[in-house]
Amino acid sequence: MTRTDSTQTRLSKGLARKTCGLSVAIALAFGASTAASAGEVYTHHVREVVHSNLAQQVSSLPASKMMNLDIVLPLRDKAGLDAFVADVTNPNSLNYQHYITPKEFTARFGPTRNDYDTVVQYLQHYGFSVTGGSRDGMDIQVSGPVSAVEAAFNLKMRSYKHPTENRMFYSPDREPTTSLAIPLWHVSGLDNYSIPKPLYVKKSDYAAAHGISPEAVVSHATTGSGPSASFLGSDMRAAYYGGTALTGKGQNLGLLEFYGTDLNDLATYYKNAHQTRTVPITLLSTDGTSTACLASQSCDDTEQTLDMTQALGMAPGLASLTMYVGSTDTAMISKMTTHSPLPTTIGCSWGWTPADPTTLDPYFEKMIAQGQTFFAASGDASTWSASNEAWPADDAYVISVGGTDLVTTRAAGPWKSETAWVDSGGGISPDKIAIPSWQKITGVINTNNKGSKIYRNGPDVSANANFTFYVCADQTTCTANSYGGTSFAAPMWAGFVALINQQRVADSKKRIGNFNAAVYPENEAGGKLTTTYATDFHDITSGKSGSFSSVVGYDLVTGWGSPKAGLITTLVNSP
Repeated sequence: MTRTDSTQTRLSKGLARKTCGLSVAIALAFGASTAASAGEVYTHHVREVVHSNLAQQVSSLPASKMMNLDIVLPLRDKAGLDAFVADVTNPNSLNYQHYITPKEFTARFGPTRNDYDTVVQYLQHYGFSVTGGSRDGMDIQVSGPVSAVEAAFNLKMRSYKHPTENRMFYSPDREPTTSLAIPLWHVSGLDNYSIPKPLYVKKSDYAAAHGISPEAVVSHATTGSGPSASFLGSDMRAAYYGGTALTGKGQNLGLLEFYGTDLNDLATYYKNAHQTRTVPITLLSTDGTSTACLASQSCDDTEQTLDMTQALGMAPGLASLTMYVGSTDTAMISKMTTHSPLPTTIGCSWGWTPADPTTLDPYFEKMIAQGQTFFAASGDASTWSASNEAWPADDAYVISVGGTDLVTTRAAGPWKSETAWVDSGGGISPDKIAIPSWQKITGVINTNNKGSKIYRNGPDVSANANFTFYVCADQTTCTANSYGGTSFAAPMWAGFVALINQQRVADSKKRIGNFNAAVYPENEAGGKLTTTYATDFHDITSGKSGSFSSVVGYDLVTGWGSPKAGLITTLVNSP
């Protein structure tokens, strides 16, 4: 959004009176009006309920109220990055899997030093304190009062009554603009309309929602190694990998978390499971958010702890596991693309609804360019819809992970059978995200699975999500067979890909990177399922969730299915 010439002139004159302490170059950049994109912020920030007046405005935010924002600069060469990402995932390209480092990414596609410094000085001029961010991360984290937010971005901050939840939320009354001669990509932190939610389900809550007793919820928790025959993370490794040679050695795994954790809960889990953890864990705040989550502070670390147990259960020999903790999605993802050691496989078990579903796309593309693999839980409320989302699972650049109901032959034993989990999230992108190239392969979308040939379909893969797990959290009594959800499946897959990357590196090959671009052509060719598909995946062909059923091949409940050890061999032997 750009201003009219008269408005721009008034702002330029007003700002010129305030810039005596700034360099001439910066002052000119603020007041320039010749650039077509001057003052524009490319993404949307105002929710439809605000636009349409469905949310009742209650008041203005106090001018002195402090706010924390993350300002994201745009890519310098979006078309160039698109072309590079296409090449780096194309086996026929000379650039195939020639991943670049964060520094190389900045040099080719990130903001220039001048643009970055200009935005920093602009923000400081309006009274913001810079608290974090980096040029390599394409972001600037700031803190300042509402008065500074309103002046710098030419808007008013209001509070509104949430139309579907019993709470208030704050939001800008219009799209942000600036008097900069360079555009911005996004301003994170301007609203709290959507509160991120962990994508797990408690069996008692599920039963209440369906009007049945918890005892009536079907559970196949009869063969796990944990208390009451519940599944441990190591049971998932035994079922889906079944070997011992690969442990994730040398690989760095990341977890995206909106709250910190209490590592005492993880220690309790390992103690009760009679297992030993050797992987070093780092709790990293990406934007000043506390990395502690204590029951005494009414903080629940169920999600955070189970993410670790599932990732570590699948890959017990990782070089490191880093939990990226933050309150702002762009701050967390930004750090994941710059941190050393770089997390090469990542799990996200949270769902939220951004004002603009393209907000994280520059970072997701950056991850592909750097050889990182991002898994997102597809959700636990069945078929996706406008009111039932599990974003970012429907983003075209991530791997969406659905849920199944797994049965093993015995404790710590191999896979026996698997059906679709009744609440597995999936379907057709409610954000109307365009179908990616790998889902356009002939035969992937067909009349049996009822997918869309226009929009992104999900999930891509799946793993156990039924109420069959052992969970320790909040320094209370650990539970057996009480929690389920695609929250468990996403970190499992992140750990599984760490096994693949370990062997590829050992064979002097590059990491697998864009998993979907590699897997879809391996499974479907010429309109038919390949012979390798049966050796790589458990094809889930029974069960349904919401509007879709599990069918032979790809479907919108379990994707391609759950992994077999053969998938490791196939992807290790691929180019």
